[in-house]
Amino acid sequence: MFKTLAIAASAATFLVTAGCANLAEPPAKAPAMLSGGALVTPAGMTLYTFDQDVANSGKSACNGGCAALWPPMMATATDRTTGAYSIVTRDDGSRQWAYKGKPVYTYKADQKAGDRSGDNFKQVWHIIKE
Repeated sequence: MFKTLAIAASAATFLVTAGCANLAEPPAKAPAMLSGGALVTPAGMTLYTFDQDVANSGKSACNGGCAALWPPMMATATDRTTGAYSIVTRDDGSRQWAYKGKPVYTYKADQKAGDRSGDNFKQVWHIIKE
């Protein structure tokens, strides 16, 4: 009888474990993609990094007026990190995407997908090339 109970318990454990595997969240989708040799938003807007941001610091050095000209690529409360993409917390508590540890931004002067007018702006803003 003990052997029968042990087998039944093992089978129940297997079924519960197998059932939980189906509840796992799907892998997170990358928030940006490569297009024309540069990283862009899903809408095709070029993404930039800022030399004053410290990689893997979890912070952005571009706030206030800077962020008005260089809008951060925001992450939602439910976004999850994936691959080379992480999330930093901005000074106001909002969340921003980072690529390889550096926060990423668009440039307000870029008017349409593919524009790259902010590349090397003041030698501190750069497109992200792969």
